[in-house]
Amino acid sequence: MNEITMKLCADDLILSALKEDITSEDISTNSVMRTYCLGEVELICKQDGVIAGLGVFARVFELLDPKTECHFTCRDGDEVKKGEKLGVVRGDIRVLLSGERTALNYLQRMSGIATYTRSVVALLEGSHTKLLDTRKTTPNMRVFEKYAVKVGGGCNHRYNLSDGILLKDNHIGAAGGVKEAVQMAKEYAPFVRKIEIEVESLAMLKEALDAGADIVMLDNMSVEDMREAVKLAKGRAETECSGNVTKENIARLVDIGVDYISSGALTHSSPILDLSLKNLHAV
Repeated sequence: MNEITMKLCADDLILSALKEDITSEDISTNSVMRTYCLGEVELICKQDGVIAGLGVFARVFELLDPKTECHFTCRDGDEVKKGEKLGVVRGDIRVLLSGERTALNYLQRMSGIATYTRSVVALLEGSHTKLLDTRKTTPNMRVFEKYAVKVGGGCNHRYNLSDGILLKDNHIGAAGGVKEAVQMAKEYAPFVRKIEIEVESLAMLKEALDAGADIVMLDNMSVEDMREAVKLAKGRAETECSGNVTKENIARLVDIGVDYISSGALTHSSPILDLSLKNLHAV
């Protein structure tokens, strides 16, 4: 996440998170630290994983005080180990104390997603299939969570409803059928937009292909039907497999031959990576 993206997308969200945690003052910090005092605190890794979100972590402190300095010994995407010192935050001790929880919440959450994503990507090694995330993200955390997926080696599906056309079961129901939904999308959408449609059977797949869908999402279909679907779609549309995909069950999908596998678990079920700020002291 570069500086421009941070300012455009992240600053308002980070400020909102800080305001959620500090409505008027940090009464605990202000009771023990009445005036400015320069200090340092260490960022410590408490379990093995993949780090992601260092820029967001630093930005929390910078928004509280632009003079705060973060010096890291790793970069986003690096594998980190339990007990490793990942960096030092230097600045007004009041800022270090007040920003600690919000900064760690972002870094732990994003690193957890990157860690889980990388473990799932490893299971697809040797295939041409790409791992995608979904819109099953925490409200107001999507920009951070989808970034973490990329750090972990996954790919982003559409960012939001304005980003691409995905016709799911209720869209098909509203339109009156697969053929009708694809035709309506072709009439309405700009020609530069691909049209993806969800299908739950081989019959729906054939209808979607005949209607000219660009991508077909094979939703909760049997492994046997997905194999047949890939054969039918070859040369006519890209294929995506979806439906309760997790690290525990993705192995059954590796050799099916789909172009993409999407997994909501990347963002809605990844455990955090345990990190801590320790050894705060005046300098």
